[in-house]
Amino acid sequence: MNNTNIKIMALIMMLIDHIGYYIPDTPVWFHWIGRVAAPLFIYCVVIGYHHTTNKSKYLARLGAAAVAMGLLTLFINRRLAYLASIGELDGTLDYITHNFFASLFLIAFIIMLLEKKKVKYILLFIIWQVVSTVMVLYLESNVFVSVPLELFIFPLVGNVLLVEGSLFIVLLGVAFYYTYNDKVKVTIGYTAFCLLLALLIRRWGWMREWSFLLPFADYQWMMIFALLFILLYNGKKGFGLKYFFYLFYPIHIVALYFIGRFLD
Repeated sequence: MNNTNIKIMALIMMLIDHIGYYIPDTPVWFHWIGRVAAPLFIYCVVIGYHHTTNKSKYLARLGAAAVAMGLLTLFINRRLAYLASIGELDGTLDYITHNFFASLFLIAFIIMLLEKKKVKYILLFIIWQVVSTVMVLYLESNVFVSVPLELFIFPLVGNVLLVEGSLFIVLLGVAFYYTYNDKVKVTIGYTAFCLLLALLIRRWGWMREWSFLLPFADYQWMMIFALLFILLYNGKKGFGLKYFFYLFYPIHIVALYFIGRFLD
């Protein structure tokens, strides 16, 4: 399988997962299938970062996609909040919370820092993690911002705890960076990662106070099946469709959200 083939498989599984997320009364196995999507997209981003001829442009494209997705959901969420405030919203007020572009951008950004091997930059990034965490906790405790604005700002501040999937999704990207071109290493590393994450979820995942670090269901271990597609990767790029993937993500999220509201 080439890179494009893997992205298409990831896209199909993501679509099934999000149908299960947004459309009422869908079976839980939609989410089982969806556990494979995120690891495949992360793997493809790592491959893309390694093979791109312009890494700054690659990062800028991911960053722009994250901001654009954030702005789109901010507009929709604020409109929903307004309609709810004047009593004109049918059903419950559920916000759009997805912005996986922010997770992918942060992974690529960290890889760039690791490639530069400059302690100063890595140290500044670590300091920013502490500063941004304190800032977010302060804002939340003092209720300075609305929920739609939180959902826009927090994933974009560059904090590993605030992106979709939290710290462990980012760590998976770093692990792929060091193992992606060695099938033995990627098999051992990815299997160990999935096992560790499954054990952590079993031990602490049900506790609300750990949900920021382990925002996963107890069937997250099914992400192990992404390894089958990773091992089939043949090192070839495929036929592109670069901008299709960037456009499909926001379009399908918004479409499924409103279809779900209509059906609920």
